[in-house]
Amino acid sequence: GQVQRSGGVERPFVLTRAFFAGSQRYGAVWTGDNAAEWDHLKISIPMCLSLGLVGISFCGADVGGFFKNPEPELLVRWYQAGAYQPFFRAHAHVDTIRREPWLFGEENKVLIRDAIRQRYALLPFWYTAFYHSYRTGQPVMRPLWVEYPQDATTFSIDDQYLLGDALLVHPVTAQGARGVQVYLPGKGEVWYDVHTHQKLHAPQTLYLTVTMSSIPVYQRGGSIVARKERVRRSSDCMQNDPYTLYVALGPQGTAKGDLFVDDGHTYNFETKGQYLHRHFSFSGNTLTASSADPKGNYETSAWIERVVILGAGKPAAVFLKQAGVAETRLDFMHEAETSVLTLRKPAVNIGADWTISLR
Repeated sequence: GQVQRSGGVERPFVLTRAFFAGSQRYGAVWTGDNAAEWDHLKISIPMCLSLGLVGISFCGADVGGFFKNPEPELLVRWYQAGAYQPFFRAHAHVDTIRREPWLFGEENKVLIRDAIRQRYALLPFWYTAFYHSYRTGQPVMRPLWVEYPQDATTFSIDDQYLLGDALLVHPVTAQGARGVQVYLPGKGEVWYDVHTHQKLHAPQTLYLTVTMSSIPVYQRGGSIVARKERVRRSSDCMQNDPYTLYVALGPQGTAKGDLFVDDGHTYNFETKGQYLHRHFSFSGNTLTASSADPKGNYETSAWIERVVILGAGKPAAVFLKQAGVAETRLDFMHEAETSVLTLRKPAVNIGADWTISLR
C-alpha cells in the first residue's frame, strides 16, 4: 500500500519489531522495548548480529533505553554504540523524563554530537554496505567470524563486530570503563585506528585505554572507505557534498573499495538504471577510479575534495590524470609520524574515471 501511494516511485520506510521470514525485504526492525540499563546496551550488539545473520540487516536498539531514565554516562555510551549500528534512533516511553542531548550538560552534549557526526560522515559507506546487503543478503553488521571463518578466536566474540568488511567496531558498554580488550583478526593483516591513524598488526589482542570520548573503530588495511565530512543539518543537505576517500594500505601496499550512489529515495535505480557504482583500487602507487557497473548512470555534482592514504610514504610529487585532459599536479601533505598522506582537492566528479599517481 505504501509503495502504491506514490505510484510505485518512492521507497517507503517501514519499521517493525514483529517479523517473519522475508520481512527484511520490506522494512527495518528494532529490538523492542528495552530499558535504560547497562546490560541492555551490551546485549544490543549480539541481538543485532543475530538479526543480521538471518537476513535482517536494518536493525538497531532504542538509544538510551525505552523504559526508565538513563544516567548521563549511559546515554553517551548508547549514542556512541548506536551510531555504529545499522538502525540509529533515540526512542523512549512517554512517561520517562526528557532526554534530549542538550539537557545533560555541555560536556555530554558535545560527546553525543561527536558520535552523531561520525555517523553522518560515514553515510556513503553505510549506503554502499546496504546496497550490497540488498543484492546479496550479506549482513551490514556482521560477526568477525563471517570474514575470518578459520580463526577460532572470533567464534565467541560478540562485543565487537565488523561493518561490511572494512570497519571493526568495539563500543564501550561497561559503566565506568577505563579500557577495553580489542581483538584484531587476520594473520598478516594490518588495521588502522580511524581516530589516530595508528597502524596495528594482526592478529593481536590489545588493551585500549578509553575516556568518555572514545569510540574504538579500526579500518582494515586493504580497504577504501568514502566519507562526507562537511557538517550539515540533515542527510538531505549532504546530497551534493564532496567526498573524502580513506585509503588504508594493506601489507602489500594495495587497497580496494567501492561506492554506490543514487537519489536515495526512489526506485529509479532499479526501473531506470539511475545509479553509480564506483570501484576504487590502489596498487603500484596508483589510485584508480572506474565503473563497477557500466549499466548504471546517474548525474550528480558531488566531487572528491580529499584523498587520505594511511600507511603511505612521502612521494616527490602527485599527479592526476583524466582521459582527454592534461595531467595535473596535486598538492599534498605527509605526516611522517603516522605515515598519512593527504591529497588536496583532486576536484573530480564522483562519477568520473581517473588515476592518481604517487611518484
